[in-house]
Amino acid sequence: MEVQAKARFLRTSPLKMRRVLNQIKGKNVESALNYLHFSPKRSADFIEKALRSAVSNFMEAYEGKKITPKDLYVKHAQVDGGPILRRFRPMSMGRAGRVRRRTSHLTIVIEDREKE
Repeated sequence: MEVQAKARFLRTSPLKMRRVLNQIKGKNVESALNYLHFSPKRSADFIEKALRSAVSNFMEAYEGKKITPKDLYVKHAQVDGGPILRRFRPMSMGRAGRVRRRTSHLTIVIEDREKE
């Protein structure tokens, strides 16, 4: 039994988010949340919020099961690039430099450990 949570149009680059996401792949949800809560990275806040949403989705979908976050693990986690916001920054000699603000789409899939 697996559920997923998606967070889209996050204002952080996919590269910065992948660095944090690779640390929690395959971990159980409780240790992943602990890691994310104490991580100084800004993208860890976005990932923690999506992971808590996935746990809530699991509890909502399977109300009859006695499941705690210790029994769940991160089965799949990926981040893709979203639309790029283009801004211009004035530069010397009347030129304009392009600033590309990247966005991300995050998908987290969690599953319980027990086999049926």
